Amino acid sequence: MKHQYIGDINDYRKYALLRALAADGANSIAVCWMLTPDDGRTDGNKLSYLQQPDGFRHFDPDLFDILAHAAGASDRRRLQVVEGSGAIPQATYFNELLPDDIAGRQTFMERCAAALGHTDLVFFDPDNGLEVSLQKGRKNSSKYLYLDEAAAFYGMGQSLLIYQHFPRIERNAFIAQRSEQLRASAPGCSMWAFTTAHVVFFLILHPRSPERLRLAAEAVAHRWKQRFIKAQYLEDETLTGDN
Repeated sequence: MKHQYIGDINDYRKYALLRALAADGANSIAVCWMLTPDDGRTDGNKLSYLQQPDGFRHFDPDLFDILAHAAGASDRRRLQVVEGSGAIPQATYFNELLPDDIAGRQTFMERCAAALGHTDLVFFDPDNGLEVSLQKGRKNSSKYLYLDEAAAFYGMGQSLLIYQHFPRIERNAFIAQRSEQLRASAPGCSMWAFTTAHVVFFLILHPRSPERLRLAAEAVAHRWKQRFIKAQYLEDETLTGDN
């Protein structure tokens, strides 16, 4: 996550999903921003939807107004503006800068776990998504969440929501590949994929998750038109084959 992304269309969908999963504060949501420095690129400039309230505001009117205000001036495009707005009811935030180096990253994750370990669901918001071939500790590794880190939070009994940008490959195959990797790191989980035009959010529900969180996930599947967020329950293929 970068401050420069605040208010763009991916942000709108992301917060709308988190608000729906929070269920008016019934489910405790934690946000690990995985914050990295702004880089001066044009990423985060997908703001034209804010000039089309008739086409987009109805998906979540209160949230639309919050983001329109935040994106309306450069000095308001800060994570703290979103945090202070109450956009995600009763959410807990971890907004330290994530370094590339291994020692700094380990300290970051330890502090994050200490701050967010009491919540029902932890949302990870890396710039790009889950790990690729880039080794942890290398330059730009801060743009990724590594599977062992996801496994550590899941191992504490928490459900996870993970941001994943779509690469330029066939999307169904990519979702299947990523879901298989996540299941290996989160044994016994149930999983949803919430897809948009540019990204997919993987929801990994821990078997000890409260029923209210499962119900909130199911409700999201019927909440919006697919052009805004499309929900797909991902079956565990190891359980659906012939015995």
